[in-house]
Amino acid sequence: MDFNSKIYIAGHTGLVGSAIHRNLVEKGFSNFVFTPHKEYDLTNQHVVKVFFEKEKPEYIFLSAAKVGGIVANNTYRADFIYQNLQIQNNIIHYSYLNGVKKLLFLGSSCIYPKNCPQPIREEHLLTDELEYTNEPYAIAKIAGIKMCESYNLQYGTNFIAVMPTNLYGPNDNYNLETSHVLPALIRKMHLGKCLMNNDWDAIRHDLNWRPIEGVSGDSDNNDILNILSKYGIQLITHNSKLTATITLWGSGTPRREFLYSDDLADACVYLMQNIGFDDLKGNSKDVKNTHINIGVGTDLTIKELAEIIKNVVGFDGSIEWDTSKPDGTKQKLLNVDKLNSLGWKPKINLEEGLAKVYSNYYAD
Repeated sequence: MDFNSKIYIAGHTGLVGSAIHRNLVEKGFSNFVFTPHKEYDLTNQHVVKVFFEKEKPEYIFLSAAKVGGIVANNTYRADFIYQNLQIQNNIIHYSYLNGVKKLLFLGSSCIYPKNCPQPIREEHLLTDELEYTNEPYAIAKIAGIKMCESYNLQYGTNFIAVMPTNLYGPNDNYNLETSHVLPALIRKMHLGKCLMNNDWDAIRHDLNWRPIEGVSGDSDNNDILNILSKYGIQLITHNSKLTATITLWGSGTPRREFLYSDDLADACVYLMQNIGFDDLKGNSKDVKNTHINIGVGTDLTIKELAEIIKNVVGFDGSIEWDTSKPDGTKQKLLNVDKLNSLGWKPKINLEEGLAKVYSNYYAD
């Protein structure tokens, strides 16, 4: 991949795609082609076919996907499996038909069994039962890995797959109905801080930026307080003093690792430039588990994460845990030995990354 190569980033405005774009621009690449979501329905085979035949991209970062947190995954199960299968099937197939030189498919660490040994190695794929809440999404991503491997083996393509751990960074999804745990924590604590400080201008600005179930900054105070309360953000009286409390799902004991999106982007660009399928397939008769875990190799509890975010945001209220809600998988920590052996390691620690994210959030 040289500086004149035509590069297609599918999902270029999202958390991952925008980070990959920034990384490539910083490295001197400039020949990009995009498919804006409002103009291109990537689940539509004909739309993808016409795009590929017209643009003829040479290198592809396939980060377009329907994503969401535990509630969204469990609620919109059909949407998650259908849309993700359609997007990746269309792009991978037409990459092959149009002679794409290399494709990098982005999956998710949820592909691994719920009771997987820790830390999770690539070879743990398909060794046990998946976590039920995100099973449709996980199956779609597993299919993407197998599609890349299968096209490589049958057609001689050079399609590789990476499985990132939990991500965070600029352009994340802060919709409290569908977001992952980390951006939801940031937004809840930001709104809790504003509520505690009686900063209604900041609350209205936030809700105009991203309304919650139709409640915006133009709604009346009672409607705003009611929707915040529904999502666990409340004013309470404690020791005759008004304070804010944030209620979070589960016990806070599950352990997760978190990777800053700019680090993921750097890893993806590094792999695109330096590593091909031949470097990953090994010498075994049965070619499998050629995907690469991308993570930091360390984790912490959700409760510990909440305390760090509380300090970063400057939220002085209290955190409550609703143990009637599910925790999800107890631990998800990726083994990143393969990635490290290929020559890449992360650079941004969690505290530094969270400070960047909240600065970006607050500026918006």
